[in-house]
Amino acid sequence: MTDPVLALDGATLSLDGNAGRIEILHGLTLDVRRGETLALVGPSGSGKSSLLMLMGGLERATSGSVMALGHDLGGMDEDALARFRRDHMGVVFQSFHLIPTMTALENVATPLELAGRKDAFDRAEAELTAVGLGHRADHYPSQMSGGEQQRVALARASAPRPEILLADEPTGNLDETNGSAIIDLLLGLRDQHGATLVLVTHSQSLAARCDRTIRLRDGRLDTGATAKAAE
Repeated sequence: MTDPVLALDGATLSLDGNAGRIEILHGLTLDVRRGETLALVGPSGSGKSSLLMLMGGLERATSGSVMALGHDLGGMDEDALARFRRDHMGVVFQSFHLIPTMTALENVATPLELAGRKDAFDRAEAELTAVGLGHRADHYPSQMSGGEQQRVALARASAPRPEILLADEPTGNLDETNGSAIIDLLLGLRDQHGATLVLVTHSQSLAARCDRTIRLRDGRLDTGATAKAAE
C-alpha cells in the first residue's frame, strides 16, 4: 500500500474568539489516498472548511499532525507553506478569489509565472480553453458570470498540475446548471491529471460522485454516518 497523500493524526484546531478560546476540530485522524476523491459533508458549522484549511496549510493544527505528500505542514514557516502550496496544491474557493484587475488569462497565468514557467500564458490559454472559456481570456472578472468566474478559478488551480486539489463549496454560489458543469470539470481534472481531490460540499449529487464521503459533526468525524468507501 502506498503512503497516503494527506494524513491527519489527532489534529485539533482552536481559535481565539470574543468569548474566549473556541474548539473547532477535535482530534481528527484521517488518511486520503493518492488519486482518491473525498467529499467532506455535514451541517453548517461542523468544521468542514476548517478541516480543508488544515489540509492545505492555510490553518495550523493546534495539536496533532497534518502531513501532505510526506511533509509535516506544522513544521513549515509561512514562506515554506506558500511554496509548498504553489508547487503541489490547487485551492478553489466558493467565492472564486480572482484578482479583479486582471483578465481571466492573467489570473490563470499568475501561479504559473510565480513558479517560473516560461510558457505560463500558453498554458493558461490552454487551461481556459479546456474549461470552455478560451473566448473569454481577455475579459475581467466583473465582465463574467458566477459560473464563468468559477471556471476561471478551476483553470487557475489546475494549471500547475497539482498533486492535491482542494475545493471549498465549489458549487455553493452557482445555480443547478452551472453547478453541474463545475462538478463535471472537477472530476474531469481528476481523471485527466490524476490529482487527489478533497472537496467540501452540501450537494448530495456531488458527494455521491466521489469515491468516499466523510461526515463531520461538531468538529468530529461522525463515525456513525453511512459513507461510501472507495473501491
